[in-house]
Amino acid sequence: MVILVAVDRSDRAKHVVEEAAELAQAFEEPLQIIHIMTRREFLDIETTSVKKDNSPVSLDKIRAEAARHAENAASDITCSYETIGRVGDVSAEVTRYAEEQGVRYIVVGGRKRSPAGKAVFGSKTQSILLEADRPVVAIMGE
Repeated sequence: MVILVAVDRSDRAKHVVEEAAELAQAFEEPLQIIHIMTRREFLDIETTSVKKDNSPVSLDKIRAEAARHAENAASDITCSYETIGRVGDVSAEVTRYAEEQGVRYIVVGGRKRSPAGKAVFGSKTQSILLEADRPVVAIMGE
């Protein structure tokens, strides 16, 4: 089985990956780091690229760019890992990939705690928590 950590491009992503790496090591499971590029981000890149040389950007190049964001989030860990880049709706792609790969845990980042001490999640994290058919670990911000 696999520990899958979903990352965005925020500064918190490195912390989430570090915690996921500890989980993967504790369970002696492989670590996969996934970044989903939204369709809007894809269209922005495609529009910019087409303006430069009048040719569309391949989906493989966009996936590679998304995987590069996952790689950036992993720069501080020392264990082995694999990066994955996809394009689409973040929560749907993360849960779909988790099902396809039979992952053990999905690790995501949370935001913070409210003044009342309740966990505060972003909309994508909340959707993954609600849609996933396997355990989801939310790493709250430092």
